[in-house]
Amino acid sequence: MPTSSPSQASTASNLQTISLYFENGVFLQAKSFGAEGSAVGEVVFNTSLSGYEEIITDPSYAGQFITFSMPEIGIVGVNPQDTESRQIFCKGVIVANYNDFYSNFRATQSLGEFLKSQNIIGICGVDTRALIKMLTKQGSMMMIASTQLHDAPSLAAKLAAAPHIQDINYIEQVSTPTPYTHQDSVFSFESFSYEKPKWDKKIVAIDFGIKRNILNELNAVGLEVEVMPYSFSASEVLRRYECGEIGGVFLSNGPGDPLVLTKEVEQIQKLIDSGIPMFGICLGHQLLAIAHGFRTFKLKFGHHGGNHPVKNLITQEVEITAQNHNYSVPDSIESIAQVTHRNLFDGTIEGLRYHNKPIFSVQHHPEASPGPKEARRLFAEFAAMVRDRA
Repeated sequence: MPTSSPSQASTASNLQTISLYFENGVFLQAKSFGAEGSAVGEVVFNTSLSGYEEIITDPSYAGQFITFSMPEIGIVGVNPQDTESRQIFCKGVIVANYNDFYSNFRATQSLGEFLKSQNIIGICGVDTRALIKMLTKQGSMMMIASTQLHDAPSLAAKLAAAPHIQDINYIEQVSTPTPYTHQDSVFSFESFSYEKPKWDKKIVAIDFGIKRNILNELNAVGLEVEVMPYSFSASEVLRRYECGEIGGVFLSNGPGDPLVLTKEVEQIQKLIDSGIPMFGICLGHQLLAIAHGFRTFKLKFGHHGGNHPVKNLITQEVEITAQNHNYSVPDSIESIAQVTHRNLFDGTIEGLRYHNKPIFSVQHHPEASPGPKEARRLFAEFAAMVRDRA
């Protein structure tokens, strides 16, 4: 059972109390370093050792509390270049030890200030090892956190009355409301400068919660990217493809249960037999499977982190990948697609290439922000597919 962390007491003595209640009945009190108030969400854990800002600003975490296994969080602060979306969509973050003092030449504010500016709860002083152990044994679960309510019965009642994460369509919140062309430059750490992307083909990216660095990687391989809302029209996309205006479609990552997205699946089904090149990551990978008639299933506690080994079945290499998903596609999909990647932790499918179609997808995040870059070659493969079909 998770408890408050004794090691945090001296550094968090000036922080106010926050109470947590989990749907399995566990109640504990910790310290708050983010916004005040109450929030309900699903608790998951992330095993990455760096990149907490990129993780927190990943829209795929909408509706969730992120528990970091890394014990020390906050020392590098936050900066505008490392955000992955226009705002934070997660419900809050849970850490063992929070460092308000930051030391980084790129930082512009502390993590606590960043969370407060966006009304996001921050929780420290928790025995995160015990919490993660509970989640691995019992699975991801709903939780309420509050700086206002501090008795278990009141928290339990509010948690019971709140909708479950699987009943909420977070795509409507995280997707762009209007189309736009991604024109951000790629940051070069070697020269501490920005490089202007060189585009030779145009694609559309359907935004279900897309990360900025995915768009950067697509730019980097020569693809101009027009980002479209989740409510896109397949007929309009196909019209533009047939007249040569665009050369492919990218389906992005995003939050929530993919089986809720019935309208989006209907539009993807219209694209499948058109011959248009398609590439999906994470939620996009799952939606492609559903559009082909295969239902996804929920994992016990999901895959979240930057150190997950995946076997590339084409090259026979093991790639260390970044991951963030709670759902997976079934093995029965092998009847219509080649499995190109498998997770070496639990054997679940991590990549697919559909038979006789210019469509492929991966469950992990090859843009690696944060995390390893061993799988980023997939963006070049997609660009080559777009050029070959032009």
